[in-house]
Amino acid sequence: MSIITLQSVKKDFGIKEILKDASFSLDVTDKVGLIGTNGSGKSTLLKMIAGLEPIDSGQILVNSGSKIIYLPQQPDLDENRTVLEQIFADSGEHMALVREYEELSDKLAHYPEDSQLMSRLSAVMQQMDATGAWELETNAKIILTKLGILDFDAVIGTLSGGYRKRIALATALLSEPDVLLMDEPTNHLDALSVEWLQSYLNRYRGALFLITHDRYFLDRVTNRIIEIDRGDIYTYTGNYSYYLEKKALAEESAVSTQRKHQGVLRRELEWLKRGPKARSTKQKARIDRIHAMRETEFKQANGKVDISTVSRRIGKKVIEINNITKAYNQRTLIKDFTYEFSPEDRIGIIGGNGAGKSTLMDIITGRVQPDSGNVEIGATIHIGYFDQHSEELLTALNENQRVIDYIKEEGEFVQIADGTKITASQMLERFLFPGNQQYAPIHKLSGGEKRRLFLLRVLIGAPNVLILDEPTNDLDVQTLAILEDYLEDFSGSVIVVSHDRYFLDRTVDTIFSFEEGGILRQYPGNYSVYLDYKKAEEAAQQETVNQEKAIKVEVEKTASLPKESDNKKRNRLSTWEKREFEQLEGKIAQLEAEKAEAEKALLNVTPGNYTQVQKLYEQVEALKQAIDTATERWLELAEIES
Repeated sequence: MSIITLQSVKKDFGIKEILKDASFSLDVTDKVGLIGTNGSGKSTLLKMIAGLEPIDSGQILVNSGSKIIYLPQQPDLDENRTVLEQIFADSGEHMALVREYEELSDKLAHYPEDSQLMSRLSAVMQQMDATGAWELETNAKIILTKLGILDFDAVIGTLSGGYRKRIALATALLSEPDVLLMDEPTNHLDALSVEWLQSYLNRYRGALFLITHDRYFLDRVTNRIIEIDRGDIYTYTGNYSYYLEKKALAEESAVSTQRKHQGVLRRELEWLKRGPKARSTKQKARIDRIHAMRETEFKQANGKVDISTVSRRIGKKVIEINNITKAYNQRTLIKDFTYEFSPEDRIGIIGGNGAGKSTLMDIITGRVQPDSGNVEIGATIHIGYFDQHSEELLTALNENQRVIDYIKEEGEFVQIADGTKITASQMLERFLFPGNQQYAPIHKLSGGEKRRLFLLRVLIGAPNVLILDEPTNDLDVQTLAILEDYLEDFSGSVIVVSHDRYFLDRTVDTIFSFEEGGILRQYPGNYSVYLDYKKAEEAAQQETVNQEKAIKVEVEKTASLPKESDNKKRNRLSTWEKREFEQLEGKIAQLEAEKAEAEKALLNVTPGNYTQVQKLYEQVEALKQAIDTATERWLELAEIES
């Protein structure tokens, strides 16, 4: 059953036609991913469905009584509210009960004998039972915790933009609407939070209509893809992988159709040039058909960003980080970190929100000084820093500057990969900024277009070290794919800070993970390989716990056995002890064999694979302890038996 229907909807901003004649419907079971290049109108379409942006013509029909919640990229929250107050803002009765319950509980902690307080608390608890406020509060705290929000009493005005986005996301999820419209919900979420959100939305019973650059997320959450391409709407029934397959086939078919059309037209034009005498009706019809064929227009393949900038020569010395430490407010973000970057490095930096990833990038680029240690930059190194706050910088500093003037600040001409020079205007066209946009002020661009413009400015500076801090935020999936291809051939060092699992899998071969206490731990491979290491570590830790539990059980059994008399030694084993004595010899032999295998594996670990070394070392130590315990027990029983 359709819950939202668009009929012949049109939208035009003057310099750009957003929708020509859009018609589609959203069913109650749909989980739709909306894709298209930056500036194609994705966010505008969501706002029109939410009723926040007018349409030029057509109509949008919504089922009566349907609850629609819209989560924008930059939500507007009340800065004076606490986190929980914001979460329950649309749940007036529930919020009042929860607040009164917490106030009464606090007072009773100080005045436990106050019968009036106790009576009122009992009444409030009954009301919470009746209205379901208990469950609402519990769900709210679970969702907030999963999204990395732990201080429920924090005031919104004191929180960063990333925290506000997550609070708005939690509010939207808790409201359980019939339709959830989400614009880049994974922005500002770390990988674990994205995994949780992905799982949550898979179980969500309402309809979803979302924009996201996270292709793993898009692939695993959606069952339908809608693409906006230069004002036209195309629908694909399936997830992102299905869309890619069908899109490729459609483009091949379109090229084939155009090629056939051109072949027929060429033959018909040759016939026309021979000067046929238009005497018969058939000949006149054929001439009319040729004229109609000449006027037929084919939609060209969707424009793609052309990243073909050059990079400078890079020397042997790139960046050397020497034992740096950085702390804020007595919290250590980075502790004793040392690393020497090589010209071929492809490094991914991961960690929770606020772990210190951007701080590390700022230290490398000299924006922030470490508390101790130092950073040395090679003489030939030119760093291109794609800052995650680039859009804010562009808007704050240059909002009235024309697009082309912003690029010309780097130079009137740009050298591309083949060595030739092109104008700044031509380079902008390669980055999908047509002529009419080039002379528009920057504030006219969408968030994604601003990010793409900033990326262009970074790349035309010909860096030989690229630092990309959350590059996937607000860039469309098409541009990301081109950027990934570019990085594969980039002749320099690349450092990526990202929570985008797909992007990390495509672009890096080493992961640095921020661990507890500001420790940066190195893992070989891309993000998926890192996950495999973490799963293996968790399995090894669980095995160690299990072995420790088994040893504890053995010790408790030993302690529960009858004690020898102070002046009389037992000279017989019980039936249970005899069975234990017989089994221990085989058990010790098995443990010895396992230890030998682990020690052999330890000797054969690939140099530099610190994770595997640590895992095997812990396994050997646990086996040694188990062998000692079993041997000690065997000797004890053997003495009695003798």
